[in-house]
Amino acid sequence: MQTVIGVRFKQAGKIYYFGAGTMQIAQGDDVIVETSRGMEFGHVALGPREVEDSEVTLPLKAVERVATDEDRAQVAENRAREKEAFRICEEKIAARELEMKLVSVEYTFDVSKIIFYFTADGRIDFRELVKDLAAVFRTRIELRQIGVRDEAKMLGGIGCCGRPLCCATFLGDFVPVSIRMAKEQNLSLNPTKISGICGRLMCCLKYENDVYCERRREQSALRKAQAPHPGGRVATMEGDGKVISINAQRRSATILLDDSRTIVASWEDIVEQEEDLSDVAALAAIAMLQSEENGEERERPRKRGGRGREERKERPQRGDGEGRKKGPRAEGEGPSKRRGERFDKGGRPRKERDGRGGNKHASHDRPPRREEGRGRSRKNYAETRDGDHEGRPPREE
Repeated sequence: MQTVIGVRFKQAGKIYYFGAGTMQIAQGDDVIVETSRGMEFGHVALGPREVEDSEVTLPLKAVERVATDEDRAQVAENRAREKEAFRICEEKIAARELEMKLVSVEYTFDVSKIIFYFTADGRIDFRELVKDLAAVFRTRIELRQIGVRDEAKMLGGIGCCGRPLCCATFLGDFVPVSIRMAKEQNLSLNPTKISGICGRLMCCLKYENDVYCERRREQSALRKAQAPHPGGRVATMEGDGKVISINAQRRSATILLDDSRTIVASWEDIVEQEEDLSDVAALAAIAMLQSEENGEERERPRKRGGRGREERKERPQRGDGEGRKKGPRAEGEGPSKRRGERFDKGGRPRKERDGRGGNKHASHDRPPRREEGRGRSRKNYAETRDGDHEGRPPREE
């Protein structure tokens, strides 16, 4: 067993345990303790108590002494120095043109180290800035980058509820907060309504989350008092309707009745309606009949020209001699068919035009007229005729 006290170095900082020893220390006293950063001035948040060795980190450092008036005066002087160091650091940052925002400056009790807290979007190379600050203050310099939640904790402010920020007043450490907590409490998921001034989810979403989770576990054990599902059909004393929304804190639900009225009823007065299996079976049977009829219509052959496919005569195959169409030569009528020659319906050779108004297969006593100058201009034709073109002799008339 160890006799320890809880010491807090900031108003809403984390509590650290130190050994009380033989000193008489009460809750609310100011003490001087040794930490990894050196000698520090702290406030006793938890009085002496006995704890197990497994609950503390050994070896446990002891309290140096109870703070005196001189120690409190030293702390006040350090606070005045922090303001001057803040102004000098901002000037150095502007001179170096670094993309960083200085948040706070902290002196240790024995002035052995100065800590500068800043925020930035990414990594910052501040090695030259540390050299400039060390040349001015002649002591150890530490630059520490923090997040937006730590920035809000250091600076403080007023939340959307009208009260000081929880993180800056009594929260010793940040707890994980998720969007699921807002869903469990049936809150609006609008980021502007569930986010704090730091831009992250509000820490107060964690406060009532355990109560909502416990209520849900109790509801699962009680079937009648279970919360109805939004959008489901329920039966009430006023009539049947549909659940619009539920209020888990008041254990009530808003219901839109079938006669267009809206009522608010408690969960104990609501009975969820189950689906009518007879109606479901009837709908399934109707759907099955419709699918069978559609399948028969698809299998039924299409009718063309008033006759079905089964009534249509089978066409003779190409190799069958009986169903072969008999032409004039097969019947022994008319002349033999020449290659390229066509016949009309009466079995006579079809007359084809040659493009110049005559019959292509007609016989004439004289040969067809030859057009000598076709395709050439009159000038070239005359020169060719006279013999002047291409050195040829003139044509005899």
